Amino acid sequence: MSNDQYYGGQQYDPYANGQQNPADVTQTWEGQTWDTQYQPAVSYDQIQAAQAAQAQPQPQAPVGHGSQADAYPQPYEQQYASHGGSAAYYAEPVAEPVAEPAAAPAAPPAPAADAGPAYSSPTTSGNTRVTDAQRARAEGRSPIIDPGMQPAALTALLGLLLAGGASLGSYGLLLPLVLLQGLTAAGWFRLNGMWPARQGIALAFLGGLVADAALLAAGREHAAAAILGTLGVWVLLCLVLQLRSHADPDERMYGLMATIASAALTVVATGHLGAAPDAVVVGGIAVAAAVFARALPLPGPVSLVAALLASAGAGIAAGGFTGLGTSGALLGLGAGVCALVGLRAAAYDYPSRFVHMTAGVALPLTAAAPAVYLLGRALA
Repeated sequence: MSNDQYYGGQQYDPYANGQQNPADVTQTWEGQTWDTQYQPAVSYDQIQAAQAAQAQPQPQAPVGHGSQADAYPQPYEQQYASHGGSAAYYAEPVAEPVAEPAAAPAAPPAPAADAGPAYSSPTTSGNTRVTDAQRARAEGRSPIIDPGMQPAALTALLGLLLAGGASLGSYGLLLPLVLLQGLTAAGWFRLNGMWPARQGIALAFLGGLVADAALLAAGREHAAAAILGTLGVWVLLCLVLQLRSHADPDERMYGLMATIASAALTVVATGHLGAAPDAVVVGGIAVAAAVFARALPLPGPVSLVAALLASAGAGIAAGGFTGLGTSGALLGLGAGVCALVGLRAAAYDYPSRFVHMTAGVALPLTAAAPAVYLLGRALA
């Protein structure tokens, strides 16, 4: 029996007549990419071209064809000897070179050492929205953007309203104080990138209103107890409400810290209502002068020194109209330092215009409330 008769009648191979088994076609791609899910698309015509390249007739297809070898698990000597042939013929089979599949898309040439990193096609599965902060960070711009002259003018106006309301009495101070607390609650959440956060803003603002009511009911002499008591209750309330949230643990913790901080700042702003009226007048005017001087187009250190000098000078001037006298300079300087800290916080991490018009307006006055309360009690 000849070799052709044996291989022609023993087993039938549907892929021995030139057709390539699709399982044997291995498609590989090589390239530099940052997206591990991205692979270049290979068309059906390229796969057919790879199969056509394998369709050339081979004189010893069963022996040399790499994919046919798996179809005959027995050694060649045993297969041929079982049919009366000579095993010596297959002692050293000659392996034919297997044709390579059709060339996949060629890998890009390696970039030069000084050419920088190479990038492949971008992915389309991610979030394509880029925020202003991300764009500014990618462009290498500074994350500190000062609010500017318009928010400084609004801060000065609100500070003068606080000073004028304090001269009228506690209830005259209440209206500008409530406006300050609302701007503080909304601006802090937006400064932390959390918007819309209506529940958190409402909770923080409600804490400020409760602190105002408690202070008016208890009297100015019990202002510290009213403020600290409200703050403790509101921290516990924020914690309980966040525990009921179904968000992810990281997001829940981030929301908890933002809510507690916003509520704390809003409640602390009540210190203007608990301070002596003369101290509120001096502090409001000093903050107005400090933020206005800081917004002037001056170099950084010069602007800082000018703002502190302006706050101290405004404190002296306002102290002359009140009973503080020259000690108003110390109160004005302390209020100016706290105001610059609040202004710096409102300028951090690429803030938007909404942040400048809320947190940029309110935080200087809110941060100055503890200094106005404490220094006012010490100096009045």
